[in-house]
Amino acid sequence: MKKLRVLLLMAALLFCVGNASAQCRFRNTAFKSGELLSYNLYFNWKFVWVKAGTASMHVVGSNYKGQQAYRASLSTKGNKKVDNFFLLRDTLLCYSTTDLAPLYYRKGAREGKRYTVDEVWYNYAGGKCHITQSRRFKDGTHRTKKFTSEECVYDMMNIFLRARSFDPANWKKGYEVNFPIADGNGTDPAKLKFLGRKVVKADNGVKYNCLQLSYVEKEHGKWREIARFYVTDDSNHVPVRLDMFLKFGSAKAYLTGMKGLRNSVASIAK
Repeated sequence: MKKLRVLLLMAALLFCVGNASAQCRFRNTAFKSGELLSYNLYFNWKFVWVKAGTASMHVVGSNYKGQQAYRASLSTKGNKKVDNFFLLRDTLLCYSTTDLAPLYYRKGAREGKRYTVDEVWYNYAGGKCHITQSRRFKDGTHRTKKFTSEECVYDMMNIFLRARSFDPANWKKGYEVNFPIADGNGTDPAKLKFLGRKVVKADNGVKYNCLQLSYVEKEHGKWREIARFYVTDDSNHVPVRLDMFLKFGSAKAYLTGMKGLRNSVASIAK
């Protein structure tokens, strides 16, 4: 009996240690290694939409500190004509476990005259989610902070990977998914809100049946919509159009191509 009690205690301790990591895990049904998505970017300049450049997102199987992982990268590149008005050079990178628990996030952002590098590191020791955050500035200065949560914390890239595997079959308009979102400067409440379904034409000339999702963050006590996603209403949940509400204007991205998808494209509108 004593040995049994010891074994049960050890099992309980192991469960507690793995609890935070387990709650951050999620079955990937939407993408596979080798997926490549490409986009045209448009920026609103004095009420006129002009082509501002291109963007691409790539997901590959990788290795992070000795464990199998997904490596996802998103890069944007502005064209030289628009650079005279607004310089856009963003590169986002993340690593997640093969069951979508966040491991690392990096964002290098050159927007106008501002340049910052944000990084977030994750670990799940003691059954909690621990993150270390860093922000570096153009002048070389930087600041770091640490944050521990009983629940899983995400960043902009890792929540995007997880959200693609959500099952919206029973969602009704107005349904919300809440989560903490982290960058190099802090952690804030955020949510995805389902706004219904809509047919969207991509820049590849194809029309898709899409789910419409609003990404909202709480800043200084007020909710602010950061972006609106139109993703294919099929198992891939590929973003066809993104509307980005920037502090200095607005931008849009339209799909131009997709390769290496995990599932067949069943969302093409008739």
